[in-house]
Amino acid sequence: MTNEEKISLIEDALEIEPSTLKPETLVGNISELDSMGKLTLIVLCDDEFNKKLTGEKLKEFNTVQDILDFMA
Repeated sequence: MTNEEKISLIEDALEIEPSTLKPETLVGNISELDSMGKLTLIVLCDDEFNKKLTGEKLKEFNTVQDILDFMA
C-alpha cells in the first residue's frame, strides 16, 4: 500500500477532506485528531495493518510521516 493510500485511509477515518494531509503535516495541527480521532486511528492501525498503536506511542508522533512509518 502506498503512502497516498494510507493517507487516504487516515483522512477517511478522521473525516478529513481528501488531499488535505501531507507526510509533513504536523500531528498537533490535525484538529480532528482529538480523543475520538485518536481512538479511531488506533482501531485503523489494528484493523488494516495489524499494528497495536498505543496512546503512548501516538504521543511520540510529530508528523503524518511518523504515522505512515508506523503503519509500514
